[in-house]
Amino acid sequence: MATSQADTERARDVARSLVQLLTSYEEELLTLEAGAPAIGPLRRAVGMAIAEACYWISDEGSGRGAWAPPAGDDAHGAR
Repeated sequence: MATSQADTERARDVARSLVQLLTSYEEELLTLEAGAPAIGPLRRAVGMAIAEACYWISDEGSGRGAWAPPAGDDAHGAR
């Protein structure tokens, strides 16, 4: 199923909203992590979600289907 330009723009809008929302949580988790290092994995997970959303905001985000290896590729069988 092909993604329309409107769908891509909507995904970017949602990604922008997600970045705005998660940024404040990441900052709070960073502060908490100083006193409780066990919070580190949660803070990193939030950071990864922010990074993924930022990728979608960029022009490259709409081409994610190109990431998958070809069906006959050795990496495909290793999954």
